[in-house]
Formats: sequence, C-alpha cells, structure tokens
Amino acid sequence: MKIVDVCAFYSPHGGGVRTYIEQKLLLGPQLGHEIVVIVPGEKHETIERGPGARIVTLPSPRFPLDRKYGYFADEPALHAALDAEHPDVVEVSSPWRSPSMVARWQGSARRSLVMHADPLSAYAYRWFMPVLSRSYIDRGFERYWDHLRQLGGAFDMTICANHDLAARLREGGVAGVQVHPLGVETSVFTPDRRDPQLRARLLALCGLDETACLLVAAGRLAPEKRWPMVVDAAAAASLRSPVGLVLFGEGREKRAIRAAIGGNPHVRLFEPERNRDAFAAILASADAVVHGCEAETFCMVGAEARASGTPVIVPDSGGAADHARNGAGMTFKAGNRFALTNAIVRFSEDPIRTRNAGGVVSNREHFEALFAAYTMPQSHRRLASI
Repeated sequence: MKIVDVCAFYSPHGGGVRTYIEQKLLLGPQLGHEIVVIVPGEKHETIERGPGARIVTLPSPRFPLDRKYGYFADEPALHAALDAEHPDVVEVSSPWRSPSMVARWQGSARRSLVMHADPLSAYAYRWFMPVLSRSYIDRGFERYWDHLRQLGGAFDMTICANHDLAARLREGGVAGVQVHPLGVETSVFTPDRRDPQLRARLLALCGLDETACLLVAAGRLAPEKRWPMVVDAAAAASLRSPVGLVLFGEGREKRAIRAAIGGNPHVRLFEPERNRDAFAAILASADAVVHGCEAETFCMVGAEARASGTPVIVPDSGGAADHARNGAGMTFKAGNRFALTNAIVRFSEDPIRTRNAGGVVSNREHFEALFAAYTMPQSHRRLASI
C-alpha cells in the first residue's frame, strides 16, 4: 500500500507525534508499504528518508500559540499534493481543520482519522468539571461533537490509542471507532535495565536513603499535565511515608512547577533525559512512574514504564489508565490531588512488586496491526464529503 499521512501536529523540533512519525517512516517500508508524510512547513520541499519513505512540506502559517508548529491553511494545495501522490490510504492525525479538508478531497483512497489529540479532556473537562458534570459539558460543546460525528461519517475508520477515548467517541455517536494502542521500543525499555545503584543515587538527590519510595515522572511541562498537582501530592504523601519524586521535563509551566516544589528537598525537577538508554534505566529503576494527565491519547511514558516492568500510578481516565490494567499499577480519581496523595501513600506502604513487562506491543507490532486494518472490509458506509 501507499499510505499518506496528513500530519498537522508534526514538528521537526521534537514531540511525541514526531517520534511516532519517525517510527512509521522507518518501519512502514520494512513491512512492504510506501510512507509519505505531508506536514506544514516554511516552503514546498520533499525530504527523502530512505527507500519508500519521505516527508513533503507545504508552505503553511505558524501556529500563533506555539511557533514550533504550523497548520494547513491552503486546501487546494493540500488536495493537489494528495492528487500527486495517488495514495491507497490517507491518514489524518488531527481532529481540527485538516480532516475536513481531506474529507472534501475527491480521491478514492481509504481514509483514516487518527486521534492524536483529545481536546475535550485537555481543555473543556479540565476547566469545567470541578463544577459541572461531563454530560453537561458535552451538551455545551455539541457543535464540536457534531464535527466529530461528521468526521466519523466521512472517514472509513477513527483510530484511538486508548479505550477511554474510544468509548466516549462511540457513546457520542462517532462511527467506525477502533482501538490500536501505540507501540514501544521494547528492545530499549526492559526490566533488564533496572539499576539499584542508579535508584540509590536518585533517592540521594531527593535527600532520602534506599528505604524510601522513588517516584519518577516525565513529560512536557504543560498545564494539562497537572504537574503542580503531582508535586503537591508527592509532598503531602512524604509527610506520611518517605517518598521522593524526580520529574524530567521542559515547557512553559516550569516556573509554576518550581513554585509548587518550593524548598521541598524530596522533589527534584530536571531537564529531559534525551539519551533513550539512560532514560530507560531511570524508568526501570523507579519504584513507580506517576502521571497526572487524564487527557493523554496514549501516555507513552506509561507504556514505557510498563515495558520496563515498573508499576504506574495514573488517573482513572484517558490513555494513562490503560497502563494500570491487569495489576500493572494503581489509578486515582482524575484531577483530584487528595486521591493521588492517598494512592501514593498506599503504594509506598504496600508497593506493587511486579516486574512483569507484558501488556505492551512493539512499534513493529503496532504498525502491522494498523496497516492490516486498512485492508479489512469497511465497518460502515463512508459519506462522500462533509
């Protein structure tokens, strides 16, 4: 097959979507498929990434709130790029404007909407659920739900990486929803990288000895990640049981997180560890990986922790919750600091003693399953356009 991914979320400067795209460009040709990724860029350019793999950039404006990213603004240019490629399958990895543009394209290729974002969880639910029910919020965002239902009708399938988002989309009337969890570098993230000496050094950085519980967290320092809540919960838990938290990340919320840490010696904030082997050793050496965001579409660090045999403490909704299944971790009520504090205390006093790395798939297995789904009979009748 020739698969074209129209990817508005791609940035050459990094991020989870870029990591996913790099894996697709590497593994797609190995599985016998041609992969073309169309992304916003400064100019029209074709970047060869090896036999059967390339990136095509279209001139696009920068996204005002984060200029590392662009957005597709020229629908005829996007349609012309698709016409030139003659794809068998078109993927779109955004729920915003670009899938509507692709839905209006007159080509005959199968179309797949990949939900790499969950805007309702990241924004609406996070902002309003402290005082309003989710059903009430959904009614207030009925126009967005109408948009998603139209997209579900215009695409052959809607791909989710977690069961919570898939269930909400189905309940909201979106057609063709399938779950395909993302893959992990299982050759890198493994329990074999556990290092007791590294664990002791990280605890020492938190002013604690080896009898304490070591929590590791990692991710963008963004509001929806709820890192101040994680910091506050770990600090509160440490008053009842010796707990150290090491957080790796960068982003615009660094000042707020440093303020939450204050002078607490048991919580440390570091720049991201970009060496994958070193980061894998950190995850495998932790007693647990803790995460605060209920808006994850997959939660890669949770999957990497599970592949490392490390338990997780995660919200009970969103992509992170999947990684606590089958005894691989603990969940707490999403957005509730007190629930997270209690979960950390319970874990520190009676830790999950698992080093079971099951329940995750490799990157290759993910793409094998996804590309196989593109050859299956359609689960519903696709509309011509929206």
